[in-house]
Amino acid sequence: MGVVIESSVWEPSPSVFVFFFVCTFFSILLLPYYAKSRTFGSFDHGVSSSFVRFQRWFLFIYALSSVVEGLWSVFGDFELAYYGVRKESMVFCLCVGCAAILIAGPVLGVLSDLIGHQKICLLFCVLHFVVGAWKRITRSPIAWFVNVCLSLSSLMFSFGFETWMVVEHEKQSQRNHSLNDTFWLMSFLESASLIGSQVLANWLADNNNQRGIASSATASLLLSLVAIISIFRTAKGSLKTLAFRDYTTAFCSYVLGGKDNRIWLLGTSQACLQFAIAVFWTLWAPTMVADGREVNLGLIYTCLLGARMLGSTVFPWLLSGESLLRAEDCLVYIYAILGIVLSIVAYDYQEVGFLVVLFCLFHGGYGLMLPLLARLRTMYVPNELRGGMMSLSQVPANAAVLFCLIQRGYGHRIENSTMMASSAVSLFIASGCIFSLRRWGKPPHQDWHKL
Repeated sequence: MGVVIESSVWEPSPSVFVFFFVCTFFSILLLPYYAKSRTFGSFDHGVSSSFVRFQRWFLFIYALSSVVEGLWSVFGDFELAYYGVRKESMVFCLCVGCAAILIAGPVLGVLSDLIGHQKICLLFCVLHFVVGAWKRITRSPIAWFVNVCLSLSSLMFSFGFETWMVVEHEKQSQRNHSLNDTFWLMSFLESASLIGSQVLANWLADNNNQRGIASSATASLLLSLVAIISIFRTAKGSLKTLAFRDYTTAFCSYVLGGKDNRIWLLGTSQACLQFAIAVFWTLWAPTMVADGREVNLGLIYTCLLGARMLGSTVFPWLLSGESLLRAEDCLVYIYAILGIVLSIVAYDYQEVGFLVVLFCLFHGGYGLMLPLLARLRTMYVPNELRGGMMSLSQVPANAAVLFCLIQRGYGHRIENSTMMASSAVSLFIASGCIFSLRRWGKPPHQDWHKL
């Protein structure tokens, strides 16, 4: 008589999704009653109607762009394998994409400051439109070309939309309350849109992966077209930008010249976070399936996004109402906590359920950190230099990620646990940078243009 061994696939309990939904719902619902000392977001009577219209259109475009950005991550390596790309070629494609943003990143950031950030957002949508059309036209698209386009678009997504909003906010002379609300709404909508992209891609696939890949490309093409039209409709008039010589003088003095070391500390903390996030998304799935464990990665991924969405709603609770905390105070402890979380993961793979808890805690903190860092950039970085500074701060992170990809993918000289430990160390370094930033206080960067 044969023995039948049943294999079970680990899945998060449905109650976890209910928990994230209920907590997020009540966090948003109860916020206006908590923050009685000020009016809330777009209901603030000090916000002009023209800015409210722009804000709503901007958030719509941002959410739409987040869906487009998330569609390509649904199939991931499976799509490359479907087109016959071998593992060594996949590593090569990742390295080429990372090298592309390492070289072109600072140029795109400076270019966005010079020509206008809405044009960079438009270029982001155009690249996704080109990739979608390319995949529909070509049955076997060139993997490295697609990866370069998507890597560059992800880079522009990381700084283009935020800087566009901040510059428009300054142009219309709005109060900081509306800007802070937009920061956490951006983080919240990005997480919700990424979940929506997973739902959309799986609905289009309908248990047929070949159909799903083609349908996702079509959906990305159409959504990109809608976003392009919306940007043209929203970007009325041209925002004032600096002349090239004035911009070069200011950028070399403040960002490259070290006139204000606090910008370097902020940039270093951002680079450390960028590196930790890149390592996490590279290793989270291999960590989950280590030792032959079978898990439902799709549902776990949704849990992580739900935690990130909930974390973003904590931002207005911390920085509004009667508990007015400094962003630096919060970030020092959040960086340290996330560093401890990754240290535990690096030390031992743990049981699947405990790993999911750690990963959700990591993403909850990450969702809170995004608007906090955006707030700090507004405090310490001149808006006219914001795109260049944000893109330049990613250069060390991209260089470190490229080094790890080469060492791990080709030489097999670095273990996964070592990479995870390195990302934990980077978070501790970031915590130290923010602690130093907190000691020096807010800089008077409003006088930067007097150079």
